[in-house]
Amino acid sequence: MPMKPLAALATILAAAAILAVAATGQETAPPMLAPIPAEGVALADFLWLKRPIVVFADSPNDPAFQAQMRNLAEDPAELVRRDVVILTDTDPASPSDARQRLRPRGFSMVLLDKDGVVKQRKPLPWSVREIVHAIDRFPLRQQEIRDRQEGG
Repeated sequence: MPMKPLAALATILAAAAILAVAATGQETAPPMLAPIPAEGVALADFLWLKRPIVVFADSPNDPAFQAQMRNLAEDPAELVRRDVVILTDTDPASPSDARQRLRPRGFSMVLLDKDGVVKQRKPLPWSVREIVHAIDRFPLRQQEIRDRQEGG
């Protein structure tokens, strides 16, 4: 299934930023990890490419939603290294593919692995440190680490 234009654009921009740093050998600003509205995006678009973190709330004014978004912005580089993409859905009246599939109630943070399997559901905001620690225990992430070590 082809990627939706918004998801494709986010992937292209992230790749371009990485290539620019690699080509120049100079570090620029820390990597950005801009949240993508879940509306119009299918979770299947990220299969085997990204680890979606989907942040749900009944309103963008939900204090837990705002806290989670602040937490995710604290250390985007660690999330980028783990191929994370952040999706947001704060409109239950217009359900996204993610909302229909994951069926959250109120605030919820859902972490999926690259195979599309839900690995964590959290009713309270999590720090980047907690998220990264959870991802690093995933079998697929462990395999990525082993492959990277063997590849040099």
